[in-house]
Amino acid sequence: MSSIRSDEVSSRTSFTKVSRVQSKQEQNSSPHIPVLLHRILSTFEALEEGTLIDCTLGYAGHSSALLAAHPKLHLVGIDRDPEALEFSRERLKPFRERVRFLRGSFSRLLPELLSEERVAGILADFGVSSLQLDKKRRGFSFESETLDMRMDPESELSAYEVINEYPMEKLEYLFREYGEIRQSRRLAEAIVKRRASEPIRSARELSALALTHLPRGGKIHPATLMFQAVRIEVNDELGEIERLLDALEEIPPSGATVALITFHSLEDRLVKNRFRRWSRECICPPEAIRCSCGGGHSLGRLLTRKPLTASAEELRENSRSRSAKLRAFRFHAADSGETRP
Repeated sequence: MSSIRSDEVSSRTSFTKVSRVQSKQEQNSSPHIPVLLHRILSTFEALEEGTLIDCTLGYAGHSSALLAAHPKLHLVGIDRDPEALEFSRERLKPFRERVRFLRGSFSRLLPELLSEERVAGILADFGVSSLQLDKKRRGFSFESETLDMRMDPESELSAYEVINEYPMEKLEYLFREYGEIRQSRRLAEAIVKRRASEPIRSARELSALALTHLPRGGKIHPATLMFQAVRIEVNDELGEIERLLDALEEIPPSGATVALITFHSLEDRLVKNRFRRWSRECICPPEAIRCSCGGGHSLGRLLTRKPLTASAEELRENSRSRSAKLRAFRFHAADSGETRP
């Protein structure tokens, strides 16, 4: 038995392969439209049985479609957001015998799951859900009257502390490194000057500062990259991804398919570089004239040489999919005598 505390749900219902019509019905029943759903279904098409770990369960858009498509598949759904888990418990009731839920950070829970479960797949969608963006009390929206941005509402650090307590140098670093904002110093100075008279209490106030001090242009709101930087810091998003990749490298799940959806270059770079490293047979330094490591060091193979993105049809139906990139990797099967390329 697993030592991880979980909520178990079960189901006696079996489903045949999900069609495009069915998957669209899945989307319409959720407050959040899952991005790249058809590409996820295709990536995991070969799954037959075992456990799929959805590291970012959210509103179960991807997982419900995968469970319907694979009647022998079991699911472990992880999320930090209690509202998302509550919704997903209801949504996944038809599969209750095949699902269990875990609340917490996937980087903390994954190592034990990899040791205990027969893992067939790992899925993570690193984006913020539409419902989180649209619920103004969560503080993710430019129009929010709060300044929060926590995925886990019980976490100690919120956007309020970051904006009102971080020194200017640290704010500048966050905006430059996590938001890739050229005017990072100007923005940090404006925030420090503004909070000197009274605290910045809402996302609306913070967004107004961006409108004043950052250039307009392009398709995105001037505050988008600033909010991205603050959200990454509040939720340690890059650290979570690094630790997920570390866990998979330390405990490679035999034959498992890994599909990770990223939404900005910082996330994508982490995933791309790690997948490429895992696929290398030779681990000699680049400057080596000839191989001296003996080869045979790859952990598996890349399933996506380039990231998969949204189709024109999906972009018309869901504009929030425009930044989504899917990369996939398959680990070697340890007990199948699989020949490495």
